[in-house]
Amino acid sequence: MTEAYDWTNRVGDIWASEWVRTDRSFAGLSRHLDAAVVVATGTDTRTIVDIGCGAGGTSLAIARAIRTAVPRARIVGIDLSSRLIEIARSRVPADDDSGRLVFTCGDVAAAIDDWAPVDLYMSRHGVMFFADPVASFAALARAAAPGATLIFSCFADRAANRWATETTATGGDDDGASGAPVSTAPGPFAFADPDHVDAILTRAGWQTTSPHYVEFAYRAGEGADPVADAVAYFRRIGPAASWIRDAPDDERAARIAHLVTACERYRVGDVVEFPAAAWIWTAHKPVAPCESTTS
Repeated sequence: MTEAYDWTNRVGDIWASEWVRTDRSFAGLSRHLDAAVVVATGTDTRTIVDIGCGAGGTSLAIARAIRTAVPRARIVGIDLSSRLIEIARSRVPADDDSGRLVFTCGDVAAAIDDWAPVDLYMSRHGVMFFADPVASFAALARAAAPGATLIFSCFADRAANRWATETTATGGDDDGASGAPVSTAPGPFAFADPDHVDAILTRAGWQTTSPHYVEFAYRAGEGADPVADAVAYFRRIGPAASWIRDAPDDERAARIAHLVTACERYRVGDVVEFPAAAWIWTAHKPVAPCESTTS
């Protein structure tokens, strides 16, 4: 199981070294998420917070998309990993000297008051690791402006994400080692159950709508030898990484061979793409009666 603490140490460091391939793997999903965020951004939007911003891909995409239409909007990317924040800052265009794009390291639930009131929250798979999700989403709601929007993506059922189930012989648990059943503990599939997520958001003070189900191609490898590229990636990121790392010496070669076979199965030409699926959630902070406008 991956917990929030891990992102400040080993896991965050690995993702920082693999951010290019990670952004590539999520590209098919990011198009849908980015489009939803742009639609939710109004001309009066002033503060947008990217939860678990990682290397800044979503923040940068939205900044480009709304630069002309919403020039006064400020985008704040927050992540637990200092190394990922360093990379995100390095990706800010040199001509962006307006301070519209800010990246900061910290726990978003603890730091969010510094950026209140927030008009729009967004996150690409950055909300499944809260130790106490109700408390964290409640903190975000308290710092939100009346009527604020929350949009995030999270993995759907594990069975629909072949990169997690077929790269190990266990079917892939949260750690990729023991084959444990899917749980709602912090981790990649913690938000796979829509009823569970709806209950969390509702208890935290958000008004939910039905999530949007998105199927996408999870590109694990590409280039002259896409299988080798995919194998190298999965040995660093995902359930196969710990499954191979923790293998007894006499089993490691067989586990690597299993991973190679799985990647070969999903090779088409110069790419390796696994079927994947995610939910895109949209919720709103209610407007109190005294805050609504009446004629």
